[in-house]
Amino acid sequence: MEKPIEEISTAALAYLGDSIIELCVRETLVKRGVSSAKNLNSTALLFVKAEAQADAMMKIFDALTDEENAAYRRGRNIGHTNTPKSATVGQYRMATGMEALFGYLYLKGRKDRINELFALAYEDKINEINI
Repeated sequence: MEKPIEEISTAALAYLGDSIIELCVRETLVKRGVSSAKNLNSTALLFVKAEAQADAMMKIFDALTDEENAAYRRGRNIGHTNTPKSATVGQYRMATGMEALFGYLYLKGRKDRINELFALAYEDKINEINI
């Protein structure tokens, strides 16, 4: 029996959401014609680092519904014990919130909304991709 989404741990939502964001990035890069492993990996890092995710989250924050905002806040408020050296605590919390949001949307079957928010969040980075 599946657990209701509201009973799934926030850490698990963020774990799932991290992979959903990664999949969105990889799909975007491949569709944009990036083909070498070196370029795929280095370009993907521009999207998935905590600092980049925090910046992306700021771009979509006003577009969130109340339900989505609640999922984001739930992830943002996880107690963090490890913060990467490349990000501030605030950036890491925002990035985790974004991951939880994307995990939540995935479990709700909202692939269309994931794509919409991803495109809005990373519009500038997507347009800067050089093949």
